[in-house]
Amino acid sequence: MPRPRYPWSPSTLVGGLCLVLGSAPASAQRSLAPLAPSGQSVTPVFEGWYRNADGTYSLSFGYFNRNDKERVEIAVGDSNFVSPGEPNQGQPTHFAPRRNWGVFTVVVPANFDPKAKVTWTLISRGQKTAIPGSLNPDWQIDAIEGEASANNTPPALRWSASTPEGRGPGGVKGGPVDAKVGVPTALTILATDDGATKTPVDLSWYKHQGPGTVTFSTPTSRLTPTGGTGTTTATFSAPGTYLVRVRAGDAAASTAGHSQCCWTNAFVTVRVTP
Repeated sequence: MPRPRYPWSPSTLVGGLCLVLGSAPASAQRSLAPLAPSGQSVTPVFEGWYRNADGTYSLSFGYFNRNDKERVEIAVGDSNFVSPGEPNQGQPTHFAPRRNWGVFTVVVPANFDPKAKVTWTLISRGQKTAIPGSLNPDWQIDAIEGEASANNTPPALRWSASTPEGRGPGGVKGGPVDAKVGVPTALTILATDDGATKTPVDLSWYKHQGPGTVTFSTPTSRLTPTGGTGTTTATFSAPGTYLVRVRAGDAAASTAGHSQCCWTNAFVTVRVTP
């Protein structure tokens, strides 16, 4: 079972990335500064890559919002894009406070050039950060194979009993679901887990993309160690197309983030009309 090969701790990883990418000394200093309630920037993070069952590869990305209160919105466009290819490749436009690990992946083909790169660029409060992802062997992570030496695999998620299931940061996609502004819309996810950690499966719901705010009736909940059904309602403040993410984990992301081992994302598209 592979282990993460990069030698840095999560905290030094973030600092190191910003030191590499920051174009000015002020940017590097800002990356190491204490969190503030608001007014700070957001930077993207490349977490590593893993092989999928069909031979393709997933490049996993997260981010660091240096605010411990403020949620930041950066729409897809000149200030938030992935390249090469379509500017929107599933990256978030809504950034929750603090460090958020492995929030989306970009899938590349089995014959992807090991020297090629996929870059996520963010401009936040005037600070531009472009973080490249690649298949560098030093950045291979456990992800769907489970954490090395722990015999623990991430929970599997599916949107219904008849839809495919997925594991890992790339997870599974669902929808579209139709909703109306201001009207709570039920969202249900099915989770199964190996129970290796004997800890509950934690569910957390997030707005991932979309023009307005999203309020969840139950933003977090717990299932049994082997999973179950999680339900929340989402209320949307404005019409448009949204992407909602739910994360299911069986270990704390803050301690497992370095290996991306212990959680799965599921994404659902919601079309909201007035």
